Amino acid sequence: MGLSKTEDFTKTQNEVASIAKALGHPARIAILQYLAEKKSCVCGEIVDELPLSQSTVSQHLKELKKVGLIKGEIEGPSVCYCIDPKTLLKAQKLLGDLLQGVQAGCC
Repeated sequence: MGLSKTEDFTKTQNEVASIAKALGHPARIAILQYLAEKKSCVCGEIVDELPLSQSTVSQHLKELKKVGLIKGEIEGPSVCYCIDPKTLLKAQKLLGDLLQGVQAGCC
């Protein structure tokens, strides 16, 4: 398999790609929507809200956390997750700038 050559792209292009990849699964979108709806940190209830196993939900949480869209705090035996507002604002700006710059109309 070839290398992705991410170093040949700008920092912004790599950041947008990382965010887009993290958002590239409907379970991750559902997790973000659930956390936004709760407006507070959520511990174990996320698993109850999705039609996925606990281990699968954990993998999706890991991907969202890796790009910083969510953060997790250890509280006793569990980890509580919430949206990181600073990273969310940055993601909104990056994705907004990208979509603003794309002009339709070639076809």
